Amino acid sequence: MHIPPNDNKNIPIVDIDDSRVPLNYFNIVKLKKDQSFEFKIPGYETCIVPATGTVEVNVEGELYDSLGQRTIDVWDGEPEGVYVPSNIKAEFVCSTINAEVFIAGAKYEKTLEPFAVRANEIDKVQYGSDDTKTHRKIKHILGANHHDKVGRLLCNELYTVGQGGWSGFPPHKHDTDRLPKETRHDETYNYRFKPNNGFGFQLFQAENNSVGNASHIIDGSTVVIESGYHPCVVAPGYEMYYFTILGGLSQRSLVQ
Repeated sequence: MHIPPNDNKNIPIVDIDDSRVPLNYFNIVKLKKDQSFEFKIPGYETCIVPATGTVEVNVEGELYDSLGQRTIDVWDGEPEGVYVPSNIKAEFVCSTINAEVFIAGAKYEKTLEPFAVRANEIDKVQYGSDDTKTHRKIKHILGANHHDKVGRLLCNELYTVGQGGWSGFPPHKHDTDRLPKETRHDETYNYRFKPNNGFGFQLFQAENNSVGNASHIIDGSTVVIESGYHPCVVAPGYEMYYFTILGGLSQRSLVQ
């Protein structure tokens, strides 16, 4: 399902126990210098990731200074994040002129320990090829490197390499727990384009190969993946980015 860009006024775009993706949580928080935002989400672990700007983070007395170094857009440097355990209060304060901050979450009851992921700790991988127009780069904020420190949440940023092309290809799905072939992971995306008047399409395909549907996505679009195969494509002349949240039902490792 496509959620068009809107001024969410720092209210969750995907709230807890969402009927479409109950394993996910997603909020975009926009602050000006010295403004703060506080949250505590029972039953959901989260990760604070500045899209742009810098924030000072306090997780019940654990301080994480100068989180986020990007100024212009999500292409302007590496991501950083702070993991906030379930049932724990967190606050962040904007220390630059303004900041746009993603809060990604996954359902998980157990309370773990908070920690920061700095730019030099980001795990980077690449998939696809230039020949097939499927080349993309993924920056894992909460990926395999933090498997023992996180419950169910996976969080990353995906960038298409070059202008135009496909992502999420070959098509894959992860809507059913049937190990060892597949795991149930709800998924949420937030898209950005460069230049920001770019666009693309998010496809939704059923498992039985029946005709699916597509959503026209633009800068700021959010998509929740309820089920099925879900490749996406960006128009020629534009680069595409999407912030990705995955929450597992029975395990963190994704099988698709």
